[in-house]
Amino acid sequence: MDRLRRTLRRSPSYEPLSNGNQEEGGSGATQQVEHNAFSWLDYSIFFLLGIAMLWAWNMFLAAGPYFQSRFQSSPWITTHFQSAELSISTIANLGSMLVLTKLQANASYPRRIIASLLINLVAFTLLAISTRVHTSAEAYFGFLMLMVFAASLATGLCQNGVFAYVAGFGREEYTQGIMTGQAVAGVLPPIVQVASVLSIPPQKAGEKAATPEESWKSAFAYFLTATGISAITLAAFFYLLARHRHSPQSSRPRSKTASATDSLSPSPEDSPPTDLPTDSPEERISVPLLTLLSKLRYLAAAVFLTFAITMVFPVFTQETLSVHAPSTSPPPPRILQPSAFIPLAFLLWNIGDLVGRLLTALPALRLTSRPRLLFALSVGRVVWIPLYFLCNIRGRGAVVPSDAFYLVVVQLLFGIGNGYLGSTCMMGAAEWVEPREREAAGGFMGLCLVSGLTVGSLLSFLVAGT
Repeated sequence: MDRLRRTLRRSPSYEPLSNGNQEEGGSGATQQVEHNAFSWLDYSIFFLLGIAMLWAWNMFLAAGPYFQSRFQSSPWITTHFQSAELSISTIANLGSMLVLTKLQANASYPRRIIASLLINLVAFTLLAISTRVHTSAEAYFGFLMLMVFAASLATGLCQNGVFAYVAGFGREEYTQGIMTGQAVAGVLPPIVQVASVLSIPPQKAGEKAATPEESWKSAFAYFLTATGISAITLAAFFYLLARHRHSPQSSRPRSKTASATDSLSPSPEDSPPTDLPTDSPEERISVPLLTLLSKLRYLAAAVFLTFAITMVFPVFTQETLSVHAPSTSPPPPRILQPSAFIPLAFLLWNIGDLVGRLLTALPALRLTSRPRLLFALSVGRVVWIPLYFLCNIRGRGAVVPSDAFYLVVVQLLFGIGNGYLGSTCMMGAAEWVEPREREAAGGFMGLCLVSGLTVGSLLSFLVAGT
């Protein structure tokens, strides 16, 4: 714990002075930017915001078996509801991000965050109530798609608001906390899935599957947990706003044109924080997207490619089985049977994603000053796609007959690359723009992230069909 504290309580960041030209290894001129003192409390709240940002979506994934039981009377819906969830969520998320990024001049990022949490509160309260309301499969499918749309709109509001709001603090560590929270939100549901499968005795031959009435309690707990997470995060965010509202100079962002002498020799006692985000429209400037793209072109492209390539993993993971077939005698352990092996593969990927995001907490491993290298690494992740074809997809046999190869080399390392590159790109954006452009840059990078997810989710269907 002491080592982690020393790692995060590092020296103030340096901001490249490139005049919009991201050349590496040039004159080497840098300017030290005065930042707010690091706070573990603030970090924890941003970490919680990261969890809340993706917790709702992961609850949809965790409740998949329950939805299947609700759609038993309609084979078409049972087969296609997950694809419908993915399509509606990514399109709604991207659409909301495009609109919100365009409306940046008079934006109130805290209000967007609050609105997102309130939407999730309502949506998942309704989903919890719906577990006791029995309707036709078609009616429930329509209701579910409406809730998916609402949750995706909330995710767009939260992503745009949180990444823009945290950028105003000028501390990379807080962005890292958000990205780590997102990874934690991905790790917990697969753990629950694996544990639930292993805790239930194997179904005997001829035994009737669980009905919606028998499984409503677990679904109710899933949805109520999402509601609780949103409520706790909302209360924590209100506290964060109140905590920084009393800063005497929080509404006056520091100009980047300040002299080098002023930047390099501030007095901690005489210089209160000046880079805190502001909720006043008069203090915020509208930054054209082309301007942000010119300054963040490598980082924006890297985060887009990182998450576009990543979106092949859910499709392949759903179809990749253990090399030990369930029909063998004696049968393999239950952890290697599809009902547990598939969520185990999801768990390994998400653990890798979490590890990758935690690695960015080590200053020695950060590459925020090397945007071209980050772009090259993001392109290099495409090699993981053919690695999946070496595994046991759809049970047709594996070129490399090893579950360890699939779970560790393919899933775990692929997840580490996603977490590390995604977090590094998001953290580095604030270093390449003017101080008053940081909030707009945070929202722009969030847009690039969601765009990558959308494009990747659409292309993944083509890849999976090969």
